[in-house]
Parts: sequence; C-alpha cells; structure tokens
Amino acid sequence: EITSLLSLYGGQFSGEQEIRVNSPFWILNIPSEEMARGLMKRTVCAKSIFELWGHGKSAGELYESLKNYPTDKMLPYLQSDSTYKVHIHTFNKTLTQAQKIKKIDALEFLPFKGKVNLKNPEHVFWILEDYGMNPNDVPEDPIHLYFGRWIADGQRELIESYSVKKRHFIGNTSMDACLSFIMANHGRVKPNDIVYDPFVGTGGLLISSAHFGAYVCGTDIDYNTIHGLGKASRKNQKWRGPDENIRANLRQYGLEKYYLDALVADFSRPVWRKGMLFDAIITDPPYGIREAPRRMGSQKETVKSVERSTENHFFVSSSYHLSDIFFDLLKFGAEYLVMGGRLVYWLPIYRPEYTEEIIPRHPCLKLISNCEQLLSSHTSRRLITMEKVKEFKDQDENSYLLDGQYMPYRGHNSFREKYFSGVTKRIAKEEKDNQK
Repeated sequence: EITSLLSLYGGQFSGEQEIRVNSPFWILNIPSEEMARGLMKRTVCAKSIFELWGHGKSAGELYESLKNYPTDKMLPYLQSDSTYKVHIHTFNKTLTQAQKIKKIDALEFLPFKGKVNLKNPEHVFWILEDYGMNPNDVPEDPIHLYFGRWIADGQRELIESYSVKKRHFIGNTSMDACLSFIMANHGRVKPNDIVYDPFVGTGGLLISSAHFGAYVCGTDIDYNTIHGLGKASRKNQKWRGPDENIRANLRQYGLEKYYLDALVADFSRPVWRKGMLFDAIITDPPYGIREAPRRMGSQKETVKSVERSTENHFFVSSSYHLSDIFFDLLKFGAEYLVMGGRLVYWLPIYRPEYTEEIIPRHPCLKLISNCEQLLSSHTSRRLITMEKVKEFKDQDENSYLLDGQYMPYRGHNSFREKYFSGVTKRIAKEEKDNQK
C-alpha cells in the first residue's frame, strides 16, 4: 500500500530500509511535508509519519545522530514562545513511567526553549524504540531507536467508521472495510477517476474508491443483489428492506454523488463499447466458497440450472471456471483500462501447490505487487495488482493461450474442493482427538 501511495504522491523508500523490511518502523525519502500529509490522508496501514531528526542502533548512536542534525532545521519548532511534549513509543516492550522519564531527560542537550504542554502542544516529538519482532525473546536494549517530529496520522479510523457491521446493505461476501481501502490505494484511485467493479455484489469496494473522490460503477449477474431484493444476509432479518441497495450504501456515507450506476450483466460477455474507459478496476471475484461463479448459459448445455429472480426474471446459468474468470478479467483490464490504469483483484490459492508461475499474466499488464492473506493452513488469497503498460491490440485477445500460462492455472478450478477437503480433515482430526 505504501509503495503504491509513494508512486502517487512522490517519494521512495530509503536505501538503508531494504536491510530491515520486517521492522515496524520504515524510513522514507519524501520531498516535502505536504506530500507526506497527502500520503497519510490515504493510508490505513501506516499509523503515523514523522520528520526524522536522528536514529541509531543504540542510545549513544541516536544522541550522536541528533547532535549532527542541522540546528537551523530544529529551531523553528523549539522557539521560546512555542509549546511541546515528548512521547515515547516502544514496539514489543512496555516501559515503566520512570523509565520513560529517564529517556526523555537524556535529551536535555537538545535546544528546547519552549514550554512543556502535555494536553495541547504545538509540536509533538516522539522517541520510537524497536525491540524486535519476537515476543518470546525481547532484548534488554532496543535494536534501533528513532527521534522525530510528528507530522500526521494515518486513516485507521476509517476501518471503524466504514465497518461492515454498520453498513446499510450487506451480502455474504461483503469486503472488510480495511481491505477495501487497501485495494483502492493499491489501485492509486484519485479524485475524478472512473472505477469499475465487474463483480460488484453489494458495492463494498465502490465505497472506498468513492471516499477518495472517484466516480464508481459496477456489474453483477445476480439480479436480486443489484436491485436489493430477496433474502437478507444480516442475522435475524429474513428479507431485504425496501431501501437496501448499493446507492443507499453510498448515501449512508455522503458519497451518492460519486455513484454512476450498477448493471445486471454477465462479465463473460461484452457489454461495453470499445475503448479505454476505466482508470481502475477493483474487484473480488467469486471463488465458489460462499458464492458460486456463474455466467449465462444456453438451454442446450447439459449442465445447467434455471433460476428465477423476482418480477419473473429467468436466466439459465452455467459454471464459470476460476481460470476463465481470471483470464477474462486480465483480458478485460488490458482492453478497457487507460494507460497506467490498475487492475486490483483477489486470487484464491491452494498453498501446497502455489508457485509464482500460476499468477495469470497478460502482455499488456505488468505485475506490480502480490500480497498474501492467509485463510487457513492450506489456503490463502493473494491481492494481485497489475498496471496497464501497453496498448491492447487484436492479437492480444487470446495471448494467454499461447504462452502456456493457461494450463498451470487450471488446477485452481478445483479450489472449492481443495478448500473444503482441508476443513473436512480438520473436523475429522478434532473428533479423533476428542475421542482419545
């Protein structure tokens, strides 16, 4: 998420940061404080950002680093008519109040001239101490220390204010608020963009993009979901209410002006005019666990099911293999994204069989990031971010069939069976253990 936002707002990781990528504290090179604030107005992963005045692997190194920091950069925040406080944050260790005061007093060599104000200071300074990642092996002294001036906090409160628990209209697969904001940031969604979700469901992914000022739209094959009809997903509620729909969700957060529309459509069949239409495609395709992947079928197909929606809407649905979904998605992104636009989607994985080769590819799309979220001991899903780097030509239509990429991924058509085989084995093991 941070890498995507840096490419949007400017800045980069510090060269020395590469050594300690697992640290909770990262050093970034950002050209201005304004850019730093812009980044923090978007991120739900980062907690705070500071202007770094000094750092080191020991207290002595930290103090030496602070003494070498240019005085002219410090003085504007240390004037006699200003107020300040110093805050200490430790990772993987808790300090007593006496220990904290001792560490603050050790900074008396800094030219503070203002008054201490603990309740409402003009400037807040932080000592950050890293005691490693292992809670079972906490060192006596920190392995790295930082001192800096607080600039801004991230947007972690959005996770609570946009919580699905408070959402007006939800479904079986409504995306967690935190993940939906992370996806919008991976897609580098910005004001006046047009963002599309081809498996829109109850519109959870549209909300985060609209929050960042993008105009949003989507399609879904399920007539009842698009129109807010049928059985409710919420506990103790049998049927959906008269105003449970995607538009009402955006209205709930004051974002209705960004809602273009949602269409009942089959993603496997083209409904859009040719051309580059979307700045970002952000979606969570169905894996077959809670919702079955479906597309329009014909009466002649041997495997078919006829479903009836409200108001006498009939359609014949047939199975839609996972491999087909993802290659259709890449082909669609290659054709309909603007140059530099991003495709962000979740890819379900059976971990014992996972290799990098099964990530679907397309010659018009460049893989930007591949992040794993564990679902169980044997399954996970990967957040795949791709960027359009080449104009779509007719010869790119079925390019995935030529490079052998299609066959390795077909094994994931049985993801549902593999997912539930693990659940069945776990239940059987628990029952066996209980009998002992």
